Amino acid sequence: MIHIKLTVNGEPDIPPFTSDISYLSKTDEEINANQVAMIKDKLNKKLRININESITLYSAFVISELSNNMPIEQIQKDASILLRPEQVMIGVSETLRKMSFEITLDDKIPRMVILETPIGISDYIVKSS
Repeated sequence: MIHIKLTVNGEPDIPPFTSDISYLSKTDEEINANQVAMIKDKLNKKLRININESITLYSAFVISELSNNMPIEQIQKDASILLRPEQVMIGVSETLRKMSFEITLDDKIPRMVILETPIGISDYIVKSS
């Protein structure tokens, strides 16, 4: 069993949102693995992904790394290069400025992983006419 409590903070003027996700069986975990594979396929085709797909990808990454007993500091470092601004739709980077994962794997003690600015913010260039 895997349980994730996710809190996402975006732009300062937008309230944070939370999500509770549970994978209660191996079937749930397999469905999630298939979703991740489809998202990675989109990225390989140079298609941009949305907020929900980005959250799914980061959640799967953090779960995988925690399952492999990686230190939280290493997870945070590696997550910072998981997605680039050009791989996500407009607004995703700004919406996912901070992601806090509280993850419980197989009814063990919950572990907290906080990703600060997981996707770099693009520099918008406005050309004057």
